Amino acid sequence: MEALTGLSLVVIIGIFLFFILLLYFVPVRLYIAAISSGVKIRIFRDLVGMRLRRVPPSIIVDSMINATKAGINVPQGMLEAHYLAGGNVKKVIAALISADKANIHLPFERAAAIDLAGRDVLEAVKMSVIPKVIETPLVAAVAKDGIQLKAIARVTVRANIDRLVGGAGEATVLARVGEGIVSTIGSSNSHKEVLENPDKISKSVLAKGLDSGTAFEILSIDIADVDIGQNIGAMLQTDQAEADLKVARAKAEERRAAAVASEQENIAEVAKQRARVVEAEAEVPRAIAEAFRSGRLGVMDYYQLRNIQADTEMRDAIAKPEDKKKDS
Repeated sequence: MEALTGLSLVVIIGIFLFFILLLYFVPVRLYIAAISSGVKIRIFRDLVGMRLRRVPPSIIVDSMINATKAGINVPQGMLEAHYLAGGNVKKVIAALISADKANIHLPFERAAAIDLAGRDVLEAVKMSVIPKVIETPLVAAVAKDGIQLKAIARVTVRANIDRLVGGAGEATVLARVGEGIVSTIGSSNSHKEVLENPDKISKSVLAKGLDSGTAFEILSIDIADVDIGQNIGAMLQTDQAEADLKVARAKAEERRAAAVASEQENIAEVAKQRARVVEAEAEVPRAIAEAFRSGRLGVMDYYQLRNIQADTEMRDAIAKPEDKKKDS
């Protein structure tokens, strides 16, 4: 009796586990929900096959039900392929439904490609319906009169579904708008022209077609704020004047150094000449002594020479100016 009771318990547990396994591989609830929603699906080939292919049947069936209720026909195989490729099936279906309600042409293949490219396809559809406003950072530019202007612009963009794959992002749009602002302000003759007509910047930048090659379509560019910055022209002129002054000082110092060097050379040359004169004068007594010894010079001749020297010194003293006499 006890053996029969134990056997019955094992059978019951086995049957219970079998039903759990059967319900796991055969999701009857999903099958009933799909059939009642008008989705054509087969219980063994499709639902059980999804389990064997490691695809969650709930994601695929729920997505097919939502698409069918919205009037969109998406094959089951394409949904499974997108899931196996790493895509977000539910978000793609939601994007298709939103695009269909907004009369935006969006095939499943394009939506899947956008999703696999790493972009939020649902957000892109929403941005196509409701444009997004992005604000540029503070852009500084200098007009021709040398006055700096600082501007902030608000760019209204709408997602371009056809260029989402491979198109540039918001950073490129902001960079191009900033470049256009700098170019427009820089080409203005006066900063007053820009302050009087800020829409001049908007019209000029918008006419350049800055959204080419991007994932967005620029609807409008509005200048939110324009402020006056520094007088860059005056600063540059001041810097140039200081640089010229430094160059002039350097050249003057160079000339002064050359003059001092030349003067030192002249002083040295005069000193050498004086040394030669002193040396020559030192030779005169020796020559006179030698003349005495050799008999070429007599005493009377010597006295006559001294008289001539004294007479010459007296004439020099008389010819000197009074101030030189006082100095001497």
